[in-house]
Amino acid sequence: MMHTFQNEWDALMLETFTLKQHLEATRQELAHALYQHDAACRVIARLIKERDEARAALGDVQKNAAAGSADNKNKEGIPTEGIKTITNTAKVLAKARKKRIKAVAAEVTRKETLKKYVVKSSHSLHSASKPGVLSLDIHTDQQQVITGGADGNAIVFSRKTGKIVDTLKGHKKRINSSIFHPTEKLAFTTSADGTAVIWGEEDGKYTSKHVLSDHTADVTGCTLHPSGQYMVTASLDKSWCFYDIPTGTCYKKLVDEKITAGYTKCAFHPDGIMLGTGTEDSIVRVFEITAQKNVANIQGHTGKVTAVAFSENGYFLASGDEQGVVKLWDLRKLENFHTITPAKAEGGIGSLSFDASGSYLSVGGDTLGIYSTKGWELVKTWGDHSGLVTSVCMGDKAEFFATTSKDRTLKFYEA
Repeated sequence: MMHTFQNEWDALMLETFTLKQHLEATRQELAHALYQHDAACRVIARLIKERDEARAALGDVQKNAAAGSADNKNKEGIPTEGIKTITNTAKVLAKARKKRIKAVAAEVTRKETLKKYVVKSSHSLHSASKPGVLSLDIHTDQQQVITGGADGNAIVFSRKTGKIVDTLKGHKKRINSSIFHPTEKLAFTTSADGTAVIWGEEDGKYTSKHVLSDHTADVTGCTLHPSGQYMVTASLDKSWCFYDIPTGTCYKKLVDEKITAGYTKCAFHPDGIMLGTGTEDSIVRVFEITAQKNVANIQGHTGKVTAVAFSENGYFLASGDEQGVVKLWDLRKLENFHTITPAKAEGGIGSLSFDASGSYLSVGGDTLGIYSTKGWELVKTWGDHSGLVTSVCMGDKAEFFATTSKDRTLKFYEA
């Protein structure tokens, strides 16, 4: 029995020794694995740092390249053919203006009927997480509208069916302006992401044709030349760009060292020979397009200019500011001949627009007011929106009008 016990004890001790050897080996393997993991983490951290540095360097290179490209384009200017188109268009439109306006004014809806307009339909568009419809335009077919939202999307909406026709996705931040081309199957949007996009329509669907990235800050506005050949975008980077629409080529990026404030809005004169802009320093600046020069600085506002609009008569310019004041300017004398202070405009002026005949001025603030340009009397005020009215567009002959607001709704008004 003693011999048996001795053998079992020896076997137990041998097994214990073997287990200790295995434990020690396992501890060494674990320590080695932890060391390798720590080394791998350090390598990954270094690679991530090098990647971020490389991305930053690439971004600097792209900015420098964009700046250099903008400088080159700035030197090139509008080509001779473009100058001829602008000049000839202005001559034709100026000559026919009186006859054209008289014909439209003869058929425009009268004030008595306009006073009876009520909300015909209301539609909640765009994302509820980023509420707000910031821009609006009516297609020449009078049935489709395009809206730009705080959610970064533009929506083409059918007034006839009450349904969304297409959603234009491509911008990364809010859309500040959205407009249709009057004769071509094109749409245009500008965004706070620093880009503008020219969209082409085919079979009811829109695709991006040109992404314009010449600005380095929020692109606040877009306006089309009456010829339909060119467009201008304005930006908080203190520049405006003149583009050829078919090719998306930037012929001119104007940066004036004397202008130290960013552009908030822009609008072409009905003849297309002048460009009106609003700026953050409360000044309305007017440029002569063919010479690309600042020819007038109109002062009188006490807050940032938030809206500008030319009358179809060619003589009047309306501008609104963040203080809720609208000023009417006579372009022949560069004088303020009338001032409108809406009863409810604590949020500032969100929109200004004249109808095609120049008979009415729409003023969007906390409420919507429409004024007759004969005597500038208030026709009526509508308070159907619960947020700032960001855009107002009148249909043909003022037979209806559409509005958008920060309350995320698009509304149509009719008698």
